[in-house]
Amino acid sequence: MKIGNSSFHLTYCTNIHPGENWSEVFANLKKYVPNLQARLAPGKPFGIGLRLSDIAAREMLEEDTLAQFQIWLNQQNLYVFTLNGFPYGGFHRQVVKDQVYAPDWSKKERLDYTIRLAKILAALLPEEIDGGISTLPLSYKPWWVEDKVSCDAVFKNSSLNLALAAAEMVRIREETGKLLHLDLEPEPDGLIENAAEVIDFFQNWLLPIGGAWLAKHLDISQELAEAKLFEHLRVCYDTCHFAVEYEDPISVFKSFKAAGIQIGKIQLSAAIQVALPSTVQEQNLVIERLRPFAESTYLHQVIERSGDGTLHHYPDLATALPHLKQSSAEEWRTHFHVPIFIRDYQILQSTQDDIVTVLDLLQENTCKHLEIETYTWDVLPSEMKMDLLTSIQREYEWVLATVGNC
Repeated sequence: MKIGNSSFHLTYCTNIHPGENWSEVFANLKKYVPNLQARLAPGKPFGIGLRLSDIAAREMLEEDTLAQFQIWLNQQNLYVFTLNGFPYGGFHRQVVKDQVYAPDWSKKERLDYTIRLAKILAALLPEEIDGGISTLPLSYKPWWVEDKVSCDAVFKNSSLNLALAAAEMVRIREETGKLLHLDLEPEPDGLIENAAEVIDFFQNWLLPIGGAWLAKHLDISQELAEAKLFEHLRVCYDTCHFAVEYEDPISVFKSFKAAGIQIGKIQLSAAIQVALPSTVQEQNLVIERLRPFAESTYLHQVIERSGDGTLHHYPDLATALPHLKQSSAEEWRTHFHVPIFIRDYQILQSTQDDIVTVLDLLQENTCKHLEIETYTWDVLPSEMKMDLLTSIQREYEWVLATVGNC
């Protein structure tokens, strides 16, 4: 949906609904999206942030499935402007953890999957807006951190595969006039997880290596090839992820702009944050409050910050909890997407303030795609669960009210 009379498009990511094949995805869309539209934007166009697994993407490109879906969208006054291409396979009701990064961007399977998504989005995208596909931050850093040769190979192969994806999006634009971009999504323990690593990847890998391939493939200059990479390869700024990294949104936006890197999509999500107490009694309370969030489906990376600004990473909350009493840090932030409309969770807080800051920056940036991404409703502690449709509605309403106050 459009926010008021602005050019900003707001949606929620349908990765919150279990479903890996197209029939399951479509059933969830029919169940939730028209109801949300009726509650939030009756009679108006309503945007969808579509998540498709590789299985669902393949099925959509078979027979007339895509055309039938487009007919349904038109009948319901709905439109698709962004896809989530991060999880390739199963994402619900199974152990996901680090396998959410597989296959990574060094693998042909990731490229082929993403090109399928680009073809789908090009068919569905309205004429007047650009379309984005968010994707993983190349790979999972702990897989490669102790092997520089292999790590460099991942950077190189990822750069080449991303250039191949960019070439497909260049072709689509030439044939249809539609602008698509692939939005790399940094997150804790991703191979590129913060602003500095994103910029380093663009400058030292993607532009020289991917640019050289694209220049040769399109028979254009290196300068023009790099311009096309900047146009079609952008960043997905997830407010939860950057908050867990303790990165100030204002500084990140400025550094990306200075490097020529565009933000293609902003995902609105909140992480858990907690000030670490000094007494054993208070520490026990924090541990007990955090324990229900240490669930077995997803990775919930923890980054602690000491008084001197030093950061220390734990790969998962379950791994971090036994160290809390011995930690000399002042604060923990945990990669667990909690409802964005709640700031305080009894002892715990959320990084909601970072979302407010980002929304306040919207008028200064060219990114027009906003996607609410609280995908953890199934694994939230029981006392935080409520009717899903109402929960999604409350997240929209909080964003709309916050934008109105910015």
